[in-house]
Amino acid sequence: MISHDERQRARNEAAAWAVRLGEADPAAPYPEALQRWLAEDPHRAGLLREARETWAELGALDSLDAPTPRPAGRGAWRRLARARRRLRYLAGAAAMLLAWLAVSVQAPQFAADLFADHATGIGERRQVTLPDGSLVELDADSALDVVFDDERRLVRLRHGEAIFRVAPMGEGETRPFLVENAGGSSRALGTRFVVGDRGRGTWVGVLEHSVEVSAPGTAGERRRILEQGQSAWYDASGVHPLQADLGSATAWRDGLLVFQDRPLEEVIERLQPYRRGYVVISDPRLAERRVNGVFRLDSLDQSLDLLVRELGASRLDLPGFTLIR
Repeated sequence: MISHDERQRARNEAAAWAVRLGEADPAAPYPEALQRWLAEDPHRAGLLREARETWAELGALDSLDAPTPRPAGRGAWRRLARARRRLRYLAGAAAMLLAWLAVSVQAPQFAADLFADHATGIGERRQVTLPDGSLVELDADSALDVVFDDERRLVRLRHGEAIFRVAPMGEGETRPFLVENAGGSSRALGTRFVVGDRGRGTWVGVLEHSVEVSAPGTAGERRRILEQGQSAWYDASGVHPLQADLGSATAWRDGLLVFQDRPLEEVIERLQPYRRGYVVISDPRLAERRVNGVFRLDSLDQSLDLLVRELGASRLDLPGFTLIR
């Protein structure tokens, strides 16, 4: 049985694919990534069909501004005027619906975060002191729960990213410190590390000393010890090494986002926790363009405008929704 959160996320993804397909060659076959996405869940085909119909209605706006010859007869003109008003209404409704499809995944997440022990909103960063004296730096749009008992110090990262500075074990503290996310865990063997749920799975980076990473499931490598400066990501397929510049990856704590030869799609995904509204790239080729740059978190819209111009693209802002094409 598919969960409410999963269905909302699928609607969000369907809206993004609808925008891309709307500007592609209609005779071209579906991209391989889209075919894989559809094959993963039979319900997604229906969501994509609804999203494409919505986007097609929105696209009808382009025809409203074209000059139209006035038909002969007052009755014919009135019928045309009524049809144009109806089309404007439908297109406006389509724009609102597509924006809702794109951001609806945030609504259940917001409701769930109300019950988290600690959470940050869009663009908000926060430092939290745990009961044992450990410090957590929460990135924007992140949430966690603290579950300390007699046997362990457990933090459940609901979503987002956080840097942990762990109070060391000793005579007064013998409980291990663990961070759980997506069914896996990271056990502190030192003091500072970062855990986040970006992209393809959960990633872990060690800033000081070492961390033991354990993946969920039974496939692949289940456990790996990371030393200072090393990173890895995990999902149900196991633990996998990751090449990451940890200074750049955690620059958000200094109010910066740093990208070195990263695809635009990844850059936009990383910007999402810091700005309201959902951003969709309509052209798959544009999404793959490589980006280098440093973004200040206090001026993201200006940085986004500059990036769009440098890539020779354009930006269309709708309520709760930004299209880059």
